[in-house]
Amino acid sequence: MAKRLIPSFNRVLVEKIIPPSKTTSGILLPEKTSKLNSGKIVAVGPGARDKDGKFIPLNLKEGDTVLLPEYGGTEIKLGEKEYHLYRGDDILGTLHE
Repeated sequence: MAKRLIPSFNRVLVEKIIPPSKTTSGILLPEKTSKLNSGKIVAVGPGARDKDGKFIPLNLKEGDTVLLPEYGGTEIKLGEKEYHLYRGDDILGTLHE
């Protein structure tokens, strides 16, 4: 069993953030509330090379909260947790508070 997965090239391993289904006071939220498709980066690959062989590093780092596309990515299960593997180009942006 792998203890840690390190993505290859320009790939990013993301754990999706599940929005809460009820408020702190106990009110149940309907499923159709505007959910933000976001996740937290768990691991980042080293980067890729362009057609000229120049190395292009990723501008993402572990711990970043990112906005994900609605579809895409490869689902991976490590132990009991589910992760998604995306290309660095597929990440739509980073979220800051």
